[in-house]
Amino acid sequence: MTFAPALKTGGLMTALLSALLSVTSAQADTPALPAALTPPSGQLAYLKLQAAGVQIYECQASKEDSTRYSWVFKSPEAELFDESGRSVGKHYAGPTWESVDGSKVLAEVKAKDAGPEATAIPWLLLTAKSNSGQGLFAPAQSILRIHTRGGKAPTDGCSAAQMGQVARVFYQADYLFNTSKR
Repeated sequence: MTFAPALKTGGLMTALLSALLSVTSAQADTPALPAALTPPSGQLAYLKLQAAGVQIYECQASKEDSTRYSWVFKSPEAELFDESGRSVGKHYAGPTWESVDGSKVLAEVKAKDAGPEATAIPWLLLTAKSNSGQGLFAPAQSILRIHTRGGKAPTDGCSAAQMGQVARVFYQADYLFNTSKR
């Protein structure tokens, strides 16, 4: 996975300005959401990023029946892009989103919806557990994963012979980062 190099002097301000200018766009792109995925009252989208990467699964024996095997989700691994297509960070286990400016948000899933695409991973509402840094992800209080494409676990190929093998399944999604109205 690639991760954009650190921004050069002046580049940080350009990246932050670009992200802030996408505030109106992020709010306008918020789709009609299932009630369970509505961000907490008083929060609005301030940033929209596109993700492209993989959902990582491992073939494991069922905890309930050791003779049955299935692909179990381990973590995401994706690059994050702003509306102009510039890489601005990465998304990985935690789940965590990390910007090239060093800011991070670690979140937890609060709600999910199957979404409109049967072949795609679910849409999610996540809430921030912790934020660090002073940049792009510092104000994030909740995150929506929407417009998902791909990423579902394989439906076959997991048996005792494949135990411990890893499948990396391509996915794309939009992430809307929300913060309190000011």
